[in-house]
Amino acid sequence: MDFKWMLEILIIAALIWFVYKRFAGVKDLKNLMPDQFQNELKSNQKKILIDVREPMELQQGYIPGAINIPLSQMKKRLSEIPKDRKIFLYCRSGMRSMQAARILRKDGYRDLAHLHGGIVSWKRKLAK
Repeated sequence: MDFKWMLEILIIAALIWFVYKRFAGVKDLKNLMPDQFQNELKSNQKKILIDVREPMELQQGYIPGAINIPLSQMKKRLSEIPKDRKIFLYCRSGMRSMQAARILRKDGYRDLAHLHGGIVSWKRKLAK
């Protein structure tokens, strides 16, 4: 096997690892459908609801009671998020909230849930 083939295999393996790490689930993250998300929000007294979208996206609608901590600022603003509360996360489609959950998990947060399908799925639920 020549060097070119080995390099190509190494690049492919690195790409597979990158995609896996970026999109793999977060350990112990509750992945909630809109109805479940709404029910758990209502039943949890010690909670914090975080919208991880960018501020300009809030014009498209938001869940009442949410605070906005964009994913792009999450690492800088961890001190604003208490560790003794259940954290509910959402974004537009669910991808950024999973990334935010990964950041929080890595920093020691344990009680995490995110809205599967994001605000898009929430709006669909409300439209029914």
